[in-house]
Amino acid sequence: LKAILELLKKEELYAKFSKCEFWIPKVQFLGHVIDSQGLAGYYRRFIEGFSKIAKPMTKLTQKKVKFEWGDKQEAAFQLLRQKLCSALILALPEGSEDFIVYCDASNKGLGAVLMQREKVI
Repeated sequence: LKAILELLKKEELYAKFSKCEFWIPKVQFLGHVIDSQGLAGYYRRFIEGFSKIAKPMTKLTQKKVKFEWGDKQEAAFQLLRQKLCSALILALPEGSEDFIVYCDASNKGLGAVLMQREKVI
């Protein structure tokens, strides 16, 4: 939290603390709920066979399993990363439905996503 507040101050950005929430278990992002499990639950819908690919990594989160990152975990991670970075079409557009564009920009970059019926196009 301290690092974020220092960054805001450095960039001369101001937060209205009456509108801020800290240490909440869930947050809504682009209409999707992201919880303490991280972004994996959010992105799994975009990668076919996500659970099967991620299995070597998810086994490390089980109770009484020693966390040892090996070749299988690294291979699974790299494959998921590659699939996320190279997804050309996540959903085909439907001509009769409305589109929604979410965008954000700063002095250092910009980003946008085109969605239709809660799916990334």
